[in-house]
Amino acid sequence: MRKERKKKNGKVWLWRVLLILLLIVSLGLIFNEQIKLFVVDHMSQNSLNTAQQLTADDVANNKKNVKKANYTFKSVESLDLSVVSKAALNRNLKPIGLMAVPSVNVHLPILAGIANTNLVVGAGTMKPDQVMGKRNYALAGHHIPHTKVLFTPLENAKLGEKIYLTDMKQIYTYTISLDKVVDKSQVQYINDVPGKTMVTLITCASQMEGQPERRVIQGDLTSTKKANKKQLTKIFGAKVTKKVKK
Repeated sequence: MRKERKKKNGKVWLWRVLLILLLIVSLGLIFNEQIKLFVVDHMSQNSLNTAQQLTADDVANNKKNVKKANYTFKSVESLDLSVVSKAALNRNLKPIGLMAVPSVNVHLPILAGIANTNLVVGAGTMKPDQVMGKRNYALAGHHIPHTKVLFTPLENAKLGEKIYLTDMKQIYTYTISLDKVVDKSQVQYINDVPGKTMVTLITCASQMEGQPERRVIQGDLTSTKKANKKQLTKIFGAKVTKKVKK
């Protein structure tokens, strides 16, 4: 009798364990999107807070890794929980500047290359030879449905509004002149245009995952000014603790 009772109790506990595991997996599936959005929001905000303490020396040191960065478009993955989790484990990011579109409340670190770890938290440069304030400075960023993180708010940007970039030495002001939805194969928008100095922002065009269209926002350079503590704080939220180098 005791053996049968122990055997029966063992089966009961096994079923309980299986039910608990099933419940955990079910909850994970149900709240998968919410968990992902929470982690992305938290990571992007932490990365921005770190980047807002950049100095010109930090940027110069971080730029040494630009040539080693990943610029393979096909390697970019959609932001599922797996990609986000991998990015959370790799926090050794090296910002090379800051970008801001104040009219739609976009403030992000700029990172070299379009590695998934970069795009989870900020804007990634799309070409290895880019120089801020010269030619066509192209940046890519993710669009995440039903959020206000990363490049998502750019869907509300308007012609004539400003895009700001800084390397902590200069502040580059661009005026939006193009807002267009194109097929993802139309990569010519990131190419340099003879006689033009511009910025190009690329993101997904809608909230539908896997869709083939991209939103292209371009701005023409209208001003280049030396960075100072007041403007870095006002435009980018930078926490400047040292004197800005000239």
